[in-house]
Amino acid sequence: MHQKVSARERLPQAINVITLASFAASLSTRALDPVLPHVAEDFAVNIATAAGFAAAYAFTYAIVQPLIGGAADLFGKARLMVGCLAILGLANILGALSTSYSVLFASRILAGIGSGGVFPVALSLTSDLVATERRQVAIGRTLAGSMAGNLLGASVAGLIGDFFGWRTVLAVLGALAVVASVAVAAGFRGAELKNPPKTSLSALRTGYRTIFTNPNAPICYSAVFIEGCCVLGLFPFVAALLFDLGQTSLSVAGIVIAGFAVGGLLYAVTVSRLLPRLGINGMMIAGMALVGSQLAAIAFGPRWEIQTLNLLIMGWGFYMAHGCLQVFASELSVEARATALSLHSFFFFMGQTVGPIAYGFGLQHAGKVPALLVSAVIMVALGIACARLLRPRTPADAGDSGTSGAAA
Repeated sequence: MHQKVSARERLPQAINVITLASFAASLSTRALDPVLPHVAEDFAVNIATAAGFAAAYAFTYAIVQPLIGGAADLFGKARLMVGCLAILGLANILGALSTSYSVLFASRILAGIGSGGVFPVALSLTSDLVATERRQVAIGRTLAGSMAGNLLGASVAGLIGDFFGWRTVLAVLGALAVVASVAVAAGFRGAELKNPPKTSLSALRTGYRTIFTNPNAPICYSAVFIEGCCVLGLFPFVAALLFDLGQTSLSVAGIVIAGFAVGGLLYAVTVSRLLPRLGINGMMIAGMALVGSQLAAIAFGPRWEIQTLNLLIMGWGFYMAHGCLQVFASELSVEARATALSLHSFFFFMGQTVGPIAYGFGLQHAGKVPALLVSAVIMVALGIACARLLRPRTPADAGDSGTSGAAA
């Protein structure tokens, strides 16, 4: 008979497996962006129509979050993550074999569902395994997997697409996601987790009530929505702003945007040193201040090389603050932790949906400098507000053991 082992005994292996899952899922996020011209040509559609793939993926990712979180808390986080990785892999393979635009579009919607069920569940699973005082460092490792996937997904996809075509890109990503699903299933086989699934709809309703009666919930969710608007909402305009400076290379725009992901990786390797020095409040204030300063710098149109550095620093500061918000979100509920973190992702991605609309209006009616300076001021104020308003609070459903017992 297979012997169960505790989560503590398998903690290093478990965190590595979770990081792998985040990496595999994030590879698909921007995979089609660099090969869209070839996709458009193959299906005889214009580039604007082909760009709808990215919108379908992101919007689907957002709207499934409340459902994914509830399903994870009901049926088990590791089990759901395995299933979602398998769905993502099959969706990518289906996309590689598609013979029409509509089939490929449907495959991207399915891929958004699969990918949307990995990262927030991975954060929740990490939070279950690691005690509160060590959680931000562990989440940083999970985040590093996601950032590496985002960074490599687009660049490697472009390289593969140049030599083998866009269908090969999707086929390779599909195979990697399937392999990752097998690895997660093997990695968590026989492991006893602190919070087993609750197979009761009444427990799910109680979880939502616990989350939204926590005073930190509206602050966390409002903050990540604003982050999505002011920071990620700018990205669709990076290439256009560089065009205004006379830099018309799309490869250069990709390099500039990649600086943000590099900043995220820099955060992942420095968080263990920064947290003891700054504390969680200092991390939020310093992180948002760095974001604001770089938005202000970009407003005045420096060369693309400088803007790459601006985005790197912005990514570093962004994840300093965002990582703190993720920790607070993980403490909104114990029994409904996956739901809490999935709602966190929902509000973040909805911010990314509203952000480009707000930036488009601001750039058109006010101009680049005022629009970016307003965002810079908002981000600095957000850091101060979060540091003042967010406080460590024991979740109402923590029970007698509290939250410190999750793999202390």
